[in-house]
Amino acid sequence: MRWVLGAIALLLVGYALDAGLLVYAMYALLGVLLISRFVAREWVDHLAAERECTHATAEVGDKAGVAVTVTNTGSWPIAWLLMEDAISREALEQRPPRLKVEGARTLLVRLGRGEQKSLRYTVRFLMRGYYQFGPVLLESGDLFGLHRRFRVETSPAFVLVYPRVVPITGFDIASRRPIGEVRLTHRLFEDPTRIAGVREYQPGDPQNRIHWRATARMGALHCRLYEPSCVAGVTLLLDFHTASYPARNEPIRSELAIVATASLANAVYQLGQQVGLVTNARDAADRVRTEGMAREFRTRELARDTAQATGRGDRLRPLTVETRRGAEQFQRIRETLARAELTDGLDMSQLVLEAASRLPRDATVVAILPGSSEATALALGSLRRRGFAVLAVVVLPDDETIAGVGRLMAAGIEVRTVADELSIGNLCSQAVLR
Repeated sequence: MRWVLGAIALLLVGYALDAGLLVYAMYALLGVLLISRFVAREWVDHLAAERECTHATAEVGDKAGVAVTVTNTGSWPIAWLLMEDAISREALEQRPPRLKVEGARTLLVRLGRGEQKSLRYTVRFLMRGYYQFGPVLLESGDLFGLHRRFRVETSPAFVLVYPRVVPITGFDIASRRPIGEVRLTHRLFEDPTRIAGVREYQPGDPQNRIHWRATARMGALHCRLYEPSCVAGVTLLLDFHTASYPARNEPIRSELAIVATASLANAVYQLGQQVGLVTNARDAADRVRTEGMAREFRTRELARDTAQATGRGDRLRPLTVETRRGAEQFQRIRETLARAELTDGLDMSQLVLEAASRLPRDATVVAILPGSSEATALALGSLRRRGFAVLAVVVLPDDETIAGVGRLMAAGIEVRTVADELSIGNLCSQAVLR
């Protein structure tokens, strides 16, 4: 617009001074400007793009191929076109990075009428997460560089990368453990599926307890004895509040907490026990933004910011996978953990208070957290006083979290520690700190 206004001003000056050569030059310049604007708009408006991704889900260490094909649907050839595919800046700039890109994400091409060009690159996943690839930023303009146009095309592709699962070894069935079955110390209820023995009939015994085979064999009425109810399975409470994970230990500590949670869930699932998950993390799917594609922009900065923008996840409800048995239960937990992101919503104490009414009493509560504030220790201690079996797993303990471990122990909660992925495998055989 400035060029047009300047040319018009000089044209008026040329008319006023009766400078024919200046008037002729301004007419030529205005013609070039108008033609250049028309050509730039015509080129960028007749572009269509398609995206292909080889994987929708992956494991840590896997590779995925991404291909973006751009087609010139107009009747004019395009002299030059710059293609740039968008990837999350946080995933690339984090140290260590979450992704490694192999190949170029930008490509400068010339497109004839109806011609297609493809941009291809490979991504290696170094950490679990929910990754967005695209949209693609297209840039073109006239041959003189007077006008440039930018366009954001294609819906993005998403890849869910599952967290690693460490096999838990050294599992002793007879030991008191945070997963599996723990017999209660008082007989509140009896489990009719677990027969402990047979005794003689006593007045007042219900008829449904009579063991008819033993009665026929002994010649006198006998009744069944049942074992008391037991705690079976685990409900995992994962603390993923931003304040709990100082930046100096990130992303090592938070990723270790995810791996420990997934490994415990897998161990319980393999035992055939019920397992569930409650966490204050943010679901990455809540912040995914897919609108705003296929739009034209006048500046590269605005087009790039739109391509890489994400929605805002501001919900305060915890992510929950209900505690139950089932073949799909572990997969649901693993998908939830893959999408989990640090959030500044509910802290751990608020999470415990929010979820306490929905926690099943027949499952051990295992809290995975990097440390414990006084409020968190009080909240977990309150669960224990209400009759829940509670155990805490402290991730990557250091000098600053030792005080938190002491608070948990003072509240009567058993504590186990995870220093690295190797120690996760021996988590169930650790001596319980008292």
